[in-house]
Amino acid sequence: MNPKARTIAIYSLALSTVLAACGDSTPKDAPTTQKLSIVTTTGMITDPVTKIAGDHASVTGIIGTGIDPHLYKPTRTDITKLMGADIVLYSGLLLEGRMTDAFVRIAGSGITVRAVTEAIDESSLLAPPEFEGHHDPHLWMDPIAWSLAVDVMAQTLIDEDPTNASIYRANADSYKSEIADLHAYAERALATVPESQRILVTAHDAFNYFGQRYNYQVVGIQGISTESEAGVRDIERLVDLLVDNRVKAVFIETTVSERNINALIAGAKARDHEVIIGGSLFSDAMGQEGTHEGTYIGMIDHNITTIVRALGGEAPQRGMHGLLAEPKSKTQP
Repeated sequence: MNPKARTIAIYSLALSTVLAACGDSTPKDAPTTQKLSIVTTTGMITDPVTKIAGDHASVTGIIGTGIDPHLYKPTRTDITKLMGADIVLYSGLLLEGRMTDAFVRIAGSGITVRAVTEAIDESSLLAPPEFEGHHDPHLWMDPIAWSLAVDVMAQTLIDEDPTNASIYRANADSYKSEIADLHAYAERALATVPESQRILVTAHDAFNYFGQRYNYQVVGIQGISTESEAGVRDIERLVDLLVDNRVKAVFIETTVSERNINALIAGAKARDHEVIIGGSLFSDAMGQEGTHEGTYIGMIDHNITTIVRALGGEAPQRGMHGLLAEPKSKTQP
């Protein structure tokens, strides 16, 4: 082969190699066996997305059990996971406030980044004065509102992978049916608590949507974010509430210090009113992975059951379908 022919052959081979590499721009609706890579923030997103995606995606959550998303800062490992994803799903409404810059940078690189609360009509969002003009981000406490977030999760997967749209829709519909059953259980059980006792006192303001949905007065010692601190006047005001209404129980949270709750109990006791800790509620994070409480449905099931039984209502000891962990006896650690 003469030098000129050899040069042409080399260039032709190089060109065909480049075109083959570039030819991977397969239409999104073309069949593919490659799984989507999805990275989520909280477990309340990770769990539904895993069920919606089924075998068609690898789902990784970066904020684990017992970790407060209000205070969470992404690590280098987290950033690597986020940058390697096809889809990033986060809650929004500033829940993951310290991750905002990371989301902006990742979206700028062309990765699909979406807040699952984006479909919630603003008129349905709560914005108490103490939240300083921001909306309350704890929408998952209202199962009906979280069903709308599930729709966003499913639609995001469909947009990215239309080939499997029917599977994602079917899985999302099935999951939303479970949420509807959860809501029905909540309505039945919470209605058994005497009206005078429908006052939910917790460590911080994570249960406002829950209270709005089920007609409970909700009082958080701290504000929307666990970064805020309760003052002496706040404690005194809440002690008055407990004593005046003869509230039986207050609740701790798995991601918030018990210090202020213990101060409330001591203040009520000093005024001859006995208040107990009604149990530990899941607020900004779910239970241990691999347990019923480590799922979104189980998290809310646990909260409903714990609240009802502590405030004088009637609910099965092990929840809606008997899947909650056996309560520890007083002699257990």
